[in-house]
Amino acid sequence: MKLLQRSLVARIIASLLAISGMALISITLTMAMSSSTHGDAAAINVAGSLRMNAYQIMGALQRAHYEPEEAHEAQLEALLVRFDQRLNGITLQQNIPADHHHESRQQLEEIQSYWQSTLRPTLQNPTAARELDRLETMIVAMVSDIEILVTYLEQSTEAKVRLLGMMQVLFLVLIAIVVLIALYDVRHNLVLPLRQLMVLAREASQRNFKPRSQIRGSDELALLGDTLNNMSAELASSYAALEDKVSRKKQELERSNQAMRAMHDASRSLYGGGNDLCSSAAPMLRELEKLLNIGPIRLSLNDPFDQREMPVLETHSRTRPEYCRDQECHACLIDPRPLDMVASDQSQCLLLPISVGDTLLGTLEVWYPRERLNDNTRRLLSILADQLATAVYLQRRIEEQQQVTLINERTIIARELHDSLAQSLSYLKMQVARLERMQQKDTTREAQAAVFDELRNGLNSAYRQLRELLTTFRLKLEGPGLQFALRQTVDEFTQRMGIPVELEYDVPPYLLNPNEEIHVLQIIREALANTHKHAKAHWAAVTVRFANARLLVKIEDDGIGLEDDNSPPMHYGLVIIRDRATTLNGELSIANRPAGGTGIELVFTPLTARLIQQQPLSAAEDSN
Repeated sequence: MKLLQRSLVARIIASLLAISGMALISITLTMAMSSSTHGDAAAINVAGSLRMNAYQIMGALQRAHYEPEEAHEAQLEALLVRFDQRLNGITLQQNIPADHHHESRQQLEEIQSYWQSTLRPTLQNPTAARELDRLETMIVAMVSDIEILVTYLEQSTEAKVRLLGMMQVLFLVLIAIVVLIALYDVRHNLVLPLRQLMVLAREASQRNFKPRSQIRGSDELALLGDTLNNMSAELASSYAALEDKVSRKKQELERSNQAMRAMHDASRSLYGGGNDLCSSAAPMLRELEKLLNIGPIRLSLNDPFDQREMPVLETHSRTRPEYCRDQECHACLIDPRPLDMVASDQSQCLLLPISVGDTLLGTLEVWYPRERLNDNTRRLLSILADQLATAVYLQRRIEEQQQVTLINERTIIARELHDSLAQSLSYLKMQVARLERMQQKDTTREAQAAVFDELRNGLNSAYRQLRELLTTFRLKLEGPGLQFALRQTVDEFTQRMGIPVELEYDVPPYLLNPNEEIHVLQIIREALANTHKHAKAHWAAVTVRFANARLLVKIEDDGIGLEDDNSPPMHYGLVIIRDRATTLNGELSIANRPAGGTGIELVFTPLTARLIQQQPLSAAEDSN
């Protein structure tokens, strides 16, 4: 019983077994009852035939009485034998119960006794044939007994049939009761719970974990309902925890995104802010403090010579950093919150290196609440440290480049002064010394006049060179690169000479360094100046072209040309051009053009191109 109470499957199996058992019992009983009625019809037929045979005997007696013949007597004898055989035959013996108390058996035995002891001997007695009326009365009495036997047989058969029908009805009623009980059990313990479970599963698939199963009992579906209730509760708890975690992650990602946007927006001013980190980095650091709930932040840089730590930027400070460059800046003094107070307020400090490669540029000191920083914040602070390191490194490189550029510019100016004005002044100094010696020797005025002419020409040449140098150094490079300076130079000499000066320029940007640009510009200016002074030209052209990793510089005119390739006496223009070409490691060619005029051609490999050509060679040497 406990198993039936706890298991729906067991109840369904029990119902099916009960229905099957009752059906099997009903079929077995039906077959048994059917087999018990086997022969009843034959017995009834035999009993009925006895009745018919008795009437035949009566007819034979009447014929023998009124028409005595041997044939009639023989027929009567045959009828008697047949009646005796049927009355004592096996059919009635087997199909009538053997119980002597059974009414059918008693009636048969009475008929047999009456037939054997009374009627048959009477019929076989010759003298009794004349008592026809008495014989007919005896036969009618026996027929009445036979009818009673037939009635008993029919009633017995009918009773069996009625019993069979009652059994069928009984088992049908029992089967119907079991089926109704099973259907009730299936409906209330299977169908309705399954509907609840389906509703529970559908709501769970739609992320609604509030519905609960109301199944009561201890069967499988009740256990499944309890399991689904527990699962829904656990899923609701897990889903709520996941939603909370996703919400926190989303907030962290939003803060990280805002922090990355702040660092990205500040990168332009940070990388292009010159040597002022306050105006570019301080607003970014203060915004990151609000987004990440950290701060204050202190940036210290190491002295590149003695590695001494120098605080250069501090958010929320009461005083300026010791090495503050701009006394008008108040970036560090906004919302003062000294580090000493923060350190005593249950906070922790995170030190991040500001380094590029193996070079330590400084440290970034970040204060934060005592609870641990999450991984996203640590990664963002590492990115911030790298960004500040890049900015500081670029700032130092820019300062170093500015210093190198200033030194190079001064070197170029000194070289230009040495190659032009200094040589002219040296020549004038020599002429002055010569003039002094001539005056000491009382040389004639005609001889001194020649020296005065040379001094005058030298002064004019020195003055012209000074003006050219001033013009060169005053060139305003309002456009990028060498092309703009050449365009200004061509326009200048076009106005000075009153003839068209063409310019063809085809050079990639940023190919030449400043030293190479100034040499190329001065060579072109010197050549155009010689054209203006000596060529008497009506046309001039300047070509600057880069091809096959070499730069071609060509200056042409249609003037009178040169007597030879040597510089004319007392003129240093071509000598200066050759010196600059030698400095550029170039090949210089000065010759008269076939069409008339002079052509100056310089071909050299820029330093950038030489580095590109040497790189594969160096890689091959390293591999060897």
